[in-house]
Amino acid sequence: MPDRLFKENDAMAMKRAVITGATGTIGTALVDALIQRGVEVLVLCRKGSPRNENIHSHPLVTKHYCSLEELKDIKNVTGKKYDVFYHFAWKGTTGEARNNMYLQNENVKFSLDAVKAAKELGCELFVGAGSQAEYGRAEGLLRPDTPPFPENGYGMAKLCAGQMTREYASSLGIKHIWVRILSIYGPNDGAQSMVMSATDKFSRKEKALFTKGEQQWDYLFSKDAAEAFCLIGEKYPLITDKRIYVLGSGTARPLMEYIRIIHDAVDPDSPIELGAVPYSEKQVMYLCADISLLTEELGWKPHTRFDDGIKQILSQNKLIGN
Repeated sequence: MPDRLFKENDAMAMKRAVITGATGTIGTALVDALIQRGVEVLVLCRKGSPRNENIHSHPLVTKHYCSLEELKDIKNVTGKKYDVFYHFAWKGTTGEARNNMYLQNENVKFSLDAVKAAKELGCELFVGAGSQAEYGRAEGLLRPDTPPFPENGYGMAKLCAGQMTREYASSLGIKHIWVRILSIYGPNDGAQSMVMSATDKFSRKEKALFTKGEQQWDYLFSKDAAEAFCLIGEKYPLITDKRIYVLGSGTARPLMEYIRIIHDAVDPDSPIELGAVPYSEKQVMYLCADISLLTEELGWKPHTRFDDGIKQILSQNKLIGN
């Protein structure tokens, strides 16, 4: 049972936050959301990455070049004490790299290094980014207590990272929250994601090939995801330690419906073929988050409809009207 429903007048705990992986769709949305709340943000980013341009320049944002390999040796260069450490950075999130076991094993070490960095920076809370891949092909709503059974290296490493960072954080006196994230879409998403790759093909009138699209998926807009992460940071003194949340919209619909919405928003005349791509051997056919714990404990719920989120992506990419 949830501890309690947090009230709007509960004390806000977060004044400063640290983020790795801040250049992706969740990270950039979270930086913006933290800025709006007046929270100072220390972004740890890889030197030379072209995606660093995704991070908005702002007086409250400090960029510090620190790769995943360098996390273990990080020093507090600002001299300030930070409250919350958000760890999103991860190597090999797409394609064949998801089953590169050596690479995925490295990510577990990097996650432990991130906990060590959180301690060095004075953080009282470590928030790790888990994944739906930890569950494998589960049936029914995905809950914190749904038995995990990952079927690829990425999911295995995420599950291991969540468990190991939880114990390491505890040994260092740091509170630990693990968020198993379902399908997030939004500005600055990776080019290989379904939403961004479909948007690109439709905009160039390149024939887009998909599966039949019968699988039921749960998509959440990045701004709504960032709101959930903000609430975790703000309310963490009242959250039970070692808590697991499952983050999604809480609603599943056929993938073909999402594809049609993107197609019609970008260019209804662009070629498209559903059923041209066979399902993979371990195709996940149902993904939907049980968000009741996030709602009951944090008062969080999603606000952005999928079609409205797509319009925001197109507007940022200046594709509306093309």
